Amino acid sequence: MPEGRLADVNVVLWIVQAGLALAFVFSGLSKLTQPRQALIDRGMAYIGDLPQPLVKVIGTLEVLGAIGLVVPAWTGIAPVLTPIAAVGFMALMVGAMFIHLRRGEPKVIVANGLLFLLAAFIAWGRFGPYSY
Repeated sequence: MPEGRLADVNVVLWIVQAGLALAFVFSGLSKLTQPRQALIDRGMAYIGDLPQPLVKVIGTLEVLGAIGLVVPAWTGIAPVLTPIAAVGFMALMVGAMFIHLRRGEPKVIVANGLLFLLAAFIAWGRFGPYSY
């Protein structure tokens, strides 16, 4: 692959990594810091269907995964953790799609599907041709 194109795809991967990390760090921190009812009132009605400890676990996974998308690659310390974090988000989004399918929320399933595809793009790129 030409050097310029390799650099372009790498830049796109970094942008997607940073964007996904920001989305998940904010989502995770809200689950970890906001009261249950506040989350439900802010449009996360599915929170009412989940046990509170599970909500905290999901929030923790989101924050740790967000860190994993950026920090290992950025520092060069265990950069294989970046695509592993992306695979973790893929699994998390599959679980989210099942929850929203059960609740009859097709618009949210589409959003989860988009997040799944972005994570899959990162996993493909960082495990494959654009690894560190």
